[in-house]
Amino acid sequence: MKSVLPILTIVAAIFLFWIVSVVPMNMHLTADQAQRDGLVVSPETPVERQAYSGIGLTLMNTGLIGRTYLLERPRLPSPHQVGFELWDTVFDKKITSRRSLVYHGWVTLSATLLGFAIGTTLGILLAVGIVYNKAMDMSVMPWAIASQTIPILALAPMIIVMLGAIGIQGLLPKAVISAYLSFFPVVVGMVKGLRSPDGMQLDLLRTYSASPAQGLWKLRLPASVPYLFASLKIGISASLVGAIVAELPTGARAGFGARMLVGDQYGQPMVTWAALFAAAITAAALVGLFSLIERWTLRRMGMQAA
Repeated sequence: MKSVLPILTIVAAIFLFWIVSVVPMNMHLTADQAQRDGLVVSPETPVERQAYSGIGLTLMNTGLIGRTYLLERPRLPSPHQVGFELWDTVFDKKITSRRSLVYHGWVTLSATLLGFAIGTTLGILLAVGIVYNKAMDMSVMPWAIASQTIPILALAPMIIVMLGAIGIQGLLPKAVISAYLSFFPVVVGMVKGLRSPDGMQLDLLRTYSASPAQGLWKLRLPASVPYLFASLKIGISASLVGAIVAELPTGARAGFGARMLVGDQYGQPMVTWAALFAAAITAAALVGLFSLIERWTLRRMGMQAA
């Protein structure tokens, strides 16, 4: 309970700030709509316009404050509007429907998992090479670090166009972008983990005339498991972000990124926010799943999860 209370406090503070921010963000739209509906009298003289403009109009007509939470196309949707949209698109729509977030979630998740598998495999192999090969340590590691300085929003269209030019479309380009974002945390974490055994342990292996392969399997890899899981939890989140970003410049018809584009293009903020929250929930679920696997694995190895 003590570990959950700080999280709940932060979440409550964020939601309170969100609820309070709805009024100033939507008050001008609410006032304009109320005037069109005849609920308030439109000020005519300069003095009346100054008294009734903006916040003054909203505060002097307290009934308008509640209407800021009910606009059909608000600048900032209220939490309950986003919640209703999430419920409608997750539970009330068939999963085969193009309006179902379950359908769009699977499209994004499939690219995420494929890219994560590619990035994790590449990251582990590069880490082993960096630890055991001085030339790779001096050459590959700096390039891996430098690669992360390139903005993914600039790189994603280039990758998609280049792969499309050679006939590769669909799932794989998105997976490549996901792999690009997910491999770096795995490389850094695994290099740190593979180098975590101290000198005494390494000297003991040399005393037993252990080969480098035996040292890798019997000492370095087991010691790197906690570092690996920490990297995997970061990598899976980055992979999901990569899949969503890859859907944005392509005009994708399915996926969380596609739903966000639809909401922005057609002035439907609830659609955008629902897709955003669905993506966040998906990322949290994936991280939680890896946390459970981490605890089970470390317990079987006689270790304790941090």
